[in-house]
Amino acid sequence: MNKNLIISGGGTGGHIYPAISIANQLKKKVEDCNILFVGAKNKMEMKKVPENGYKIIGLYISGYQRKLNFISNLTLPFKLIYSLIHSLIIILKYKPKIVVGTGGYASGPVMYIAALLRIPVFIQEQNSYPGLTNRILSKYAKKIFVAYDGMEKYFKNSEVIFSGNPIRKSIKNFNGKNKKEFLNQIKLDIGCKTILVLGGSLGAKILNDFIIENLDFF
Repeated sequence: MNKNLIISGGGTGGHIYPAISIANQLKKKVEDCNILFVGAKNKMEMKKVPENGYKIIGLYISGYQRKLNFISNLTLPFKLIYSLIHSLIIILKYKPKIVVGTGGYASGPVMYIAALLRIPVFIQEQNSYPGLTNRILSKYAKKIFVAYDGMEKYFKNSEVIFSGNPIRKSIKNFNGKNKKEFLNQIKLDIGCKTILVLGGSLGAKILNDFIIENLDFF
């Protein structure tokens, strides 16, 4: 029986780590399943996914540059065509039973080709405001799993399931018992209070700059 699955997404940790969490659960739930990741060349998923024990293939694809970048945007149509052809080759060779997308432009080509070939496509959306790729591809998805209530307004013609975000076991199992070990591992003083500043994508720089400018206050 074919138990091949493709998980596609990347560009940022917000897309990559939920994808890895999904893969880990599928490996536990589905006996002898084979999982292949598809991401974008030279992006962090090409390093993080193999570190977690999964094979990944990189597409020659990039996103649209909102800031004026004429040369990069000029090559975008050629990268997209190439990535669609590459995705077709991957799917015909790997023959996945389903394809799961977690967002990011890297997931676009392979999910689109899978939908054209009538392979069931599923989307996992981590954010309260969906990314462009997931909004475009939502009409092809069998089901869309979301982390926030009220997401139906973005996916009006799709079946939306409120599931929450996938969490890695290493985070889920974190508790006070291993706090000292964890702080020692990242070289923090167990005797001091620890402040965690957490932000993703565009929010990260604003938060980091604020902390640096206000270190005396903290």
